[in-house]
Amino acid sequence: MNKISSKLYLTIVFLILYIPIFYLAYYSFSAGDNMINFEGFSWIHYQELVENARLIAIVINTIVVALLSGVFSAILGTLGALGIYSLKTNKFKNTYLVTNNILIVSPDVIIGSSFLLMFTFISEALGLDGLQGFWSVLLSHIGFSVPIVVLMILPKLYEMPISMIDAAIDLGATYRQVITKIVIPYIMPGILAGFFMGLTYSLDDFAVTFFVTGNGFQTLSVEVYSMARKGINLQINALSTLITLFIIISVMIYYVINMNKLRKGESK
Repeated sequence: MNKISSKLYLTIVFLILYIPIFYLAYYSFSAGDNMINFEGFSWIHYQELVENARLIAIVINTIVVALLSGVFSAILGTLGALGIYSLKTNKFKNTYLVTNNILIVSPDVIIGSSFLLMFTFISEALGLDGLQGFWSVLLSHIGFSVPIVVLMILPKLYEMPISMIDAAIDLGATYRQVITKIVIPYIMPGILAGFFMGLTYSLDDFAVTFFVTGNGFQTLSVEVYSMARKGINLQINALSTLITLFIIISVMIYYVINMNKLRKGESK
């Protein structure tokens, strides 16, 4: 594939990916109530979105669950990766890795229904009525994010020179000091990547959340699905546009920070 055909291919791919987003954003500024005819520029749908207290509360719920899911999945995933890394025999390592990977490749419908059965059983056994809601969604998101975090961190552990640990032990470092002063700082990029993966998967998830949500607790993906089933609502367009804009700004900030770090590294 020559240079021109490569650029043409990439252009077509990006157009396919981004045209629907621009289409949504375009009609979010329409004064009409449908996506058939653009009836003049207006901020009405953004105003309705700001005044929709329920939808704003759902957005906050989604962000809170995603942040907590990212934090706890990063912690548990780090502990899991350290546990697998510390195993002495390859047989046990491969067994745990296969078990971990099964959860990643399992269909979301299977995972969601499994969590639903588990939370239903626990609720009936303990007589708890409020388990399905915030806690069921949070625990489910942590559950399917941890295996991903484990795979993000394990490569960093295997890249780490074992001589660093041996030198620290020879100098009298305790196990805790080795973990906190050497291992954790070295694998921190993997932990951060795992955190953001957990955060992203939580924000993006629909199938698992659809099964385990309840008691009036909703996340954004489930709410948008419910709104879309009732018919076209251009508040969805306005919300999608704001989320996309936020993501673009975040990516640009991340890119600028990384470029500045690279330039500083090259200047040294």
